[in-house]
Amino acid sequence: MSLSEIKGIIEGLLFVAGEDGLTEEQLAKILKVERETIQDALNDLERDFKEVNRGLQLIEIAGSYQLTTKPEHAIYYQQLVEAPGHTGLSQAALETLAIVAYKQPITRVEIEEIRGVKTEKAIQTLTAKLLIKDVGRAEGSGRAILYGTTKEFLDCFGLKSLKELPPLPDQVDEGLLGEEADLFFKKFEEGMETLLGDETRENKI
Repeated sequence: MSLSEIKGIIEGLLFVAGEDGLTEEQLAKILKVERETIQDALNDLERDFKEVNRGLQLIEIAGSYQLTTKPEHAIYYQQLVEAPGHTGLSQAALETLAIVAYKQPITRVEIEEIRGVKTEKAIQTLTAKLLIKDVGRAEGSGRAILYGTTKEFLDCFGLKSLKELPPLPDQVDEGLLGEEADLFFKKFEEGMETLLGDETRENKI
């Protein structure tokens, strides 16, 4: 297998792995090549991203490699968020946003424990729409990413601060399981719809 082929496979693997990333050891095991070959491919791939001025960059965090967007392109992602037809959120994204808004800072694993399903795509969507962001690292092994809401989140929903979030029912406890989770999400949606409705009316006046 040529170095070019290895680079292409690594790029695809890192895209699929998302925020979890992959270590050199994991990549070497998957491709069944020496770790030194993986290191050469990663170094080459990193140079490719820089020299060709691609929209993604290769970064290393705590020994894991990830593909991420570039900070200097954030202004264009903001325009995408504000463009007609791109402002809606799926049910999965809305539920994930609700959890982040009320439970931040929170890790992806903690979000998935609450929702009971994978949330990687929802997190990617919310991050791309600049509604949530990386606000730090959790303690312990792995140093998982902690997510929190952004200023754009407040602007989007017409909030001055997180204190203006719709209050949740008293019966929704920390577990947020079963019917209680549904009630949590329903309450959040109703509150956001009210806020968005008020904002729309104000814009029309």
